[in-house]
Amino acid sequence: MGIFDEAKTGQDFEKTLVSGTKEELDELKVWLFKENIRLETEKKELSRLKEKFLKEKQQFQSEMTTVNRKLVLERTRLKQDELFFEKKMDILKNGFIQLEEERKSFEKEKVSFENSKHTYTSTQKHETDIDSVKFLFKGVKSQLALKKRYRDLIKMFHPDNIAGDHEMVLLINAAYEELKRDYEFGRRA
Repeated sequence: MGIFDEAKTGQDFEKTLVSGTKEELDELKVWLFKENIRLETEKKELSRLKEKFLKEKQQFQSEMTTVNRKLVLERTRLKQDELFFEKKMDILKNGFIQLEEERKSFEKEKVSFENSKHTYTSTQKHETDIDSVKFLFKGVKSQLALKKRYRDLIKMFHPDNIAGDHEMVLLINAAYEELKRDYEFGRRA
């Protein structure tokens, strides 16, 4: 570039301005003109970069605002979902507790029903069995004949005999007691 390189100091420029030749001054003038153009170009480039930076900054701030809004909305939605989930869990827990109570109540009713069914069935069966055993006393017309038939039946069905049956003896006893009461109260003649 000649005598005016970037490495020269401000004193060299002053010395050239004060005591320099016409050629040196022309050269200084050209250099200053070029330097002025370069600085203007740099200034325009810096201005353009500044505008670009400001636009990017505004865009970034806009994006950050949008992201922050979305974040707040998502946190709110998440909190609502948590509350909704907790309510659902409470409903389910209460439902399971109620189901367990209903199951226990049902079990109690079932046991009660089974017991009443068994009692009813056994009572009904016992009465049916007594009625069928009364058939063995058919043809008995008096209390004395009833007593004789009872002794004969007990001898046949006594559990110590080969054909003995304890249940049958119980049924014969029940039928005998019922028929005996009928004779005592005059229901039979």
